[in-house]
Amino acid sequence: MSRVSFSISISKPNPGMRVAAALETVFSGLELGSGCPPTVICVGTDRATGDSLGPLVGSMLTWNNYPGKVLGTLEEPVHAGNLEQALTLLDGTGRMILGVDACLGTKKEVGTIIVSQGPLRPGLGVKKQLPPVGHLHIAGVVNVGGFMEHLVLQSTRLNLVVKMAQAIAWGIILATSGPHSSERVPTPPVLTTGGLPLQLLPASVRQL
Repeated sequence: MSRVSFSISISKPNPGMRVAAALETVFSGLELGSGCPPTVICVGTDRATGDSLGPLVGSMLTWNNYPGKVLGTLEEPVHAGNLEQALTLLDGTGRMILGVDACLGTKKEVGTIIVSQGPLRPGLGVKKQLPPVGHLHIAGVVNVGGFMEHLVLQSTRLNLVVKMAQAIAWGIILATSGPHSSERVPTPPVLTTGGLPLQLLPASVRQL
């Protein structure tokens, strides 16, 4: 059986809607945790711009009241040093797990969001051996790989990473908010490329 996989360009209209549609298709092929929002593990660190995609997605999900469990935010990132510990918290839960991470690719692939069945393989782009994450995954190609990957991640443009994080976060929220939710007609976006407006700050800050 071939693995279902989708590639969504951040430059195309409504990338968040496209991510949601891809997620719904992948969800339909997985029976684990049916009816419950998946647990989302967002891998990365805010110490390198390119590697901050995961924590940005995690924070955006949290700020927008995602109903499932989220591990990995800007405040509490999940990275190479604590990934195994984070995964032990999920042993035996029976919930569907969605992994999110940044990755490197070719020049043509930069700005592409990949939604695919199967576990996330974090750390491959920087030659790290880390445990696989999840039953399905989303990977954002943030820059070109193949040479001095650590420096490439540190020099990645924040503008691209934020746009990709917005699209991924909105896609996850939309795909898990009800049957056929990705078929809704979005209102004009505000501060997001992903569809409906996302809250880009935690509630405590917005209330000041």
